[in-house]
Amino acid sequence: MGANGSSPETTLITLRDPGSPAAEAFRTLRTNLLFSSLDRPLHTLLVTSTAPDEGKSTTLANLAVTMAQAEQRVLIVDCDLRRPSLHTIFGLPNERGLTSAVLAQDDGPLPIQPTSVPGLHVLTSGPLPPRPADLLGSRRMGALIERMRSEAEIVLFDTPPVVAVTDAATLASRVDGVLLVLHAGQTRRDRAREARRLLEQVKANIVGVVLNGAKVERGYTY
Repeated sequence: MGANGSSPETTLITLRDPGSPAAEAFRTLRTNLLFSSLDRPLHTLLVTSTAPDEGKSTTLANLAVTMAQAEQRVLIVDCDLRRPSLHTIFGLPNERGLTSAVLAQDDGPLPIQPTSVPGLHVLTSGPLPPRPADLLGSRRMGALIERMRSEAEIVLFDTPPVVAVTDAATLASRVDGVLLVLHAGQTRRDRAREARRLLEQVKANIVGVVLNGAKVERGYTY
């Protein structure tokens, strides 16, 4: 049980019901990402959405679990400095985190926390800053991203919706790939097109799209 009274086993489908179609879909996503990057390995991946409540943070967390279960060293970083949620999902304290590391005047150890999943670690958001985009676009943040590359085989960054604020676009050009999360029946097509335009404008490498909330056709068990 984490500091916030929650447990990842109760909130993450890949832990709660690993045999479910949803958990299998996350494993398929992991495999697709792996094969899509054979020529250009993904060491850093940013996950964003077009609007709030499309499931980007839960998608990132479940994807991270499946990667760790495949015996990869995984670090997830909460760069949503407006509505952070990874500390809640994994039941971790959030007194120190990314903002603490950016503001630190030394190169001491990053305040990375282990989870109940072997190989999976989290750098929570830390105290929320007044100007998140400035912090994420700083030189210090760029240096931290390079440090994070040495901490794990794959680093996943959770950011605010790309259409709402500039935070995601600010980071998108600094990572190897971007995964865009949409929600079936909720995401507007014009917002999806705008998200793609904003990401392409900063020359982001969009590696794929995740569609949450899609109805699964019944009758197929394999």
